[in-house]
Amino acid sequence: MFLITAVIAAGVLINAVFPVVYNMAGTFSSATHESDERLRTDFKIVTYTAQKSGTYANIWLKNIGSSRIPISDFTNRSDVFCGEVGNFQRLTWASSNPASGQWINTNYDSNNNNFWDPGETIQVTAYTPIPPDNAVYFQFILPSGIYRTVEFNPAD
Repeated sequence: MFLITAVIAAGVLINAVFPVVYNMAGTFSSATHESDERLRTDFKIVTYTAQKSGTYANIWLKNIGSSRIPISDFTNRSDVFCGEVGNFQRLTWASSNPASGQWINTNYDSNNNNFWDPGETIQVTAYTPIPPDNAVYFQFILPSGIYRTVEFNPAD
């Protein structure tokens, strides 16, 4: 009788604990994959330029990570913020004929595979009023959440 009770108790315990352990393993696996993706994805703002009282700024970004990023993700799912420091706006991507409040990219896809491969550089042109006397704020955010920010003074 005591043995039967112990077997039933063990079965109940296993049925209660196993789903929790299984879900935790899935959560840890998902978190590890996301962390690995973020570690392998990285980029750097290489250089930038804008004219005082101009209408756009040019910023060059280099993929310094070990993973490649689809150009469609780069253009459709990335966020760009640009404008006067303290008075910037989120820009939307334009495939052609950009207007104020939009950005375009010049794709330097050296092997024409529609990916932003490690080592490749992309030019982003942000169409926004450039302040005559204040610094320009620029921030680029990849779909994975990796971002880089720069503040710079426009040239004369």
